[in-house]
Formats: sequence, C-alpha cells, structure tokens
Amino acid sequence: MKLTAEQKVERAHVTLMRDPQFCLFSGLFMVGKVEVRDDLPTARTDGINVQYGRAFVEKLDDKQVAFIVLHETMHKAYRHLTVWKSLYKENPMLANMACDYVINLQIYDYDPQEAVVRMPTDEDGDPIGLLDESFRGMDAKQVFDALKQKGTEGNEDGNGKGNNGNKTAPRGNVQMDEHDWEGAQEITQEKLKEIESEIDNALRQGALLAGKLGGKVSREISELLTPEVDWRDALRDVVKTLVKGNDDSTWRRYNRRLLGSDIHMPSSYSVKLRNVGLGVDTSGSTSGAIFNQFMSEIVSICNEVMPDEVDLIYWDAEIQAHEKYQGAEVSNLANTTKPKGGGGTRAEVVPNYIKEKNMEFDCFIQFTDGIFNSEGNWFGINAPLVWCVVDNRRFSPKHGIVIHIKEHV
Repeated sequence: MKLTAEQKVERAHVTLMRDPQFCLFSGLFMVGKVEVRDDLPTARTDGINVQYGRAFVEKLDDKQVAFIVLHETMHKAYRHLTVWKSLYKENPMLANMACDYVINLQIYDYDPQEAVVRMPTDEDGDPIGLLDESFRGMDAKQVFDALKQKGTEGNEDGNGKGNNGNKTAPRGNVQMDEHDWEGAQEITQEKLKEIESEIDNALRQGALLAGKLGGKVSREISELLTPEVDWRDALRDVVKTLVKGNDDSTWRRYNRRLLGSDIHMPSSYSVKLRNVGLGVDTSGSTSGAIFNQFMSEIVSICNEVMPDEVDLIYWDAEIQAHEKYQGAEVSNLANTTKPKGGGGTRAEVVPNYIKEKNMEFDCFIQFTDGIFNSEGNWFGINAPLVWCVVDNRRFSPKHGIVIHIKEHV
C-alpha cells in the first residue's frame, strides 16, 4: 500500500527515534508544528515549525525522507534562523547555503554508509543538497565567509553555485529546503525563550538515550549541551527528564510508544527520583577545594531533588567506598559520609562495579575533573549518565552528557 506524504514523514520520525545514532534528535521532532503542504516545492522551516511539500516527499524513498526530516530537525537544534540572522541580513542566499553545508556534512558523518539516511536526488540521480568536505569542522559563519572568499554567487531562490571542493563525499549544487527567516523574526522573545528551553531539554534527553543505546553524540551537539547557565538549573532540568514515575501527564510531548500506531496520547512524567547513583572522584587531583565543591553539589542534589535512595560511590584507581542512604538518611548525608581515596585515577572501575553488583538507578551522576585515560564502558548500564566536570571543558565522554562546573575560587 502506497503511503501518504504524512505517513512517510511519520515513519521517518519513528525510524530515527529507534536508531542508536539518531535517537539523539527524538525529542526535537515534537518541538513546533509539522505539516505537509501542497504548495511547497521541497521543505521549509522557521527554526521551530517544519513544513514538507507533498509532491516532494511522495517521490522520495524512506532513506531520503529520513534525511530531509533530520536536516530540518538539525536547523532547530542549532537555532540557525535566530543565531545567524545577521548573515541573512548581509546575504540571504549565502546564509542559507552556509547553514545547509554545516548540517549536511554532519548528517553524512553520522551515517556515511547510508544505512538509515541518504541525501535526496533529482530525476537524473544528482544530489539535491549541499555537501562539501572542505567545510568540515566549521560553523555557519565560517562557511559563510569561505563562500564569500570563493566568490560563490546565490540566486533569488537562495540556491548557489560555486566550487564544491573535495570530491571525496557526495556533492550537490542546489539547496533541498527553504529557510523562513522572516517568519523566524516574527516569533516573540517570550515564545523564543520557551522554545529554546524545550529544545535544550529535548537534546539532553536525546543525548542520554543515545548513550544508553550505544549511539554517539557529536562534538558539535556536545557543545550545544554545554550550559552557560548555573549548573544547578541545568542539572535540575536534566533530572526532570530522567524520572520514571507516572505522576502526571503532558501534551507537550506525545507518548512515543503509540506514535507508530498513529495514536497521539500525552506522555507521563514525574518530578521525583526513586534512586540516584553518585560517583565521586577522590583521586589525588581532586583533593582539597575541588573535592569540597563536589560534596557541596551533592548536598544540593539531595536537598533539591530529594531522591528516595542514594548510592554514594567513592573511587580513584579502585572503588574505595560504597555508602547507601535511604529516606531521612539522605538529608543527613553530609554529616555521616566518610570519603576515602587519594590514589590514581581509573574511571572505568565505576561501570565495572555497577555491573558486578547488578545495581540499578534512575540516573547516575559522576563528579570528576575528567583527568583520566578512559571513562570506561558504560554500555549496558540501565541508567542515564551525567558527568559533572570541574574546570575541564576539553572533557567529552563517549557515553552520557556533560554539565560543566566552574571551580570556586
């Protein structure tokens, strides 16, 4: 049975949600409004809402639809249409091209074998989209400047032609979507702030899910998840996405288990954790002020999140102590804990210990300075992982997400 354009877009959402590499973006599919239109030649976004042209989607295969869905979703993730409005005012065509070059290369890197997503092509088999290896590692502003230097010219449709650079990756010379810059500017600051918070939370939740399923979080997305706000606010937002209770429900995120059956029901959420695991790096490099800060932050977690149970694990080159607190004991943790350590640093001992003891948590939070050779293998740990790292912005784990803490002076 031939699927409608709406069904093909929905199936792409489900496919990407289930894939370890792309589940990172699952929550973003629920941000903004998604619709299929008869009067749109390809696809369009204002950075929040996404529209797909019916005829365009109907002629694409499943992998190509997944590519275009991911492309529009990444425009949301990077807030392209608000962050780079100055580029649009200078040259709308090059601004459009720059944003697309950044996104398409990252999609290609996520799936170079095209197992899940593939760039759309026209009737002649030529790529519909912009992809250039020479722009690797650049943001939209850097690509914009490079395009100007190359003498790239854009037409009034926002497409451009110029030097496509290295031929080691698929290439195209037209854009696959439209960018509604004017619509983005009409969004109120109040609404924009609300949406940006929703995007942040969706990415954090997706990053945790990707880590749990063995997927990866790119350096670019990791940088988006590095909060510039007070770490306690960031951690509180993360924790609220991790809870497994069903105390209430919200229509802001649909129940994803039912989406595949075209059933739209609210998802459940709770604001309380049952059990939280806390790993504390007590190696020699974290002695003194840094360790005191760790303990201060742990007390804050106990007071603000109020978990039913806490497993506190001190580690350096070995597991030095494991303390368990329940009920009223949690609030008195600071007065009863007995930290141990002071040796070398082997972070891998923590996931090994958790697996050995068959421990389960609603989430596990590691406090460390991130100075060690290996974080260990966290795959198989049935708990989302959060790293609270003091003064080490170079730390980028393979599993979990990072909240950076500035060391108290």
